[in-house]
Amino acid sequence: MSNSPVSPRSEDRAALILVVERNPMVQRLERFFLEQAGYSVEFTSDGLTALARARELRPAILVTEILVPKLDGLGLCRAIKADAATRHMLVMIFSHLHAEDRALEAGADAFLQKPLNEELLIETLQRLLALRKSFAGEGVNG
Repeated sequence: MSNSPVSPRSEDRAALILVVERNPMVQRLERFFLEQAGYSVEFTSDGLTALARARELRPAILVTEILVPKLDGLGLCRAIKADAATRHMLVMIFSHLHAEDRALEAGADAFLQKPLNEELLIETLQRLLALRKSFAGEGVNG
């Protein structure tokens, strides 16, 4: 882990990341890493609250653990991708479970295996934001 991860491009600096994580210790680490990298961060600890907040806040990326209460991360991802108002939202699933295939089948744009790796987390978010910008630049209609 590096003490100074690559900063997001200036146009990505204010990108809001909504994180669904029930473990307060992991939340603190994620907040620290994401804010150090220049992102705005919002947290919820269950899937139903996350779905409501995603519809309200329209974050650039939703990062969710699979094993969260009320609506698991896979169900949350499916709900986000099935809703015309949120289907454009990028979703990254982040879990201890070996469930990359299930995450991608649910519509996730990326999957990361825990434990938390600061550099990999930031690099993946930057890649997703760049991908979103390239699709927007091509005028792709979703």
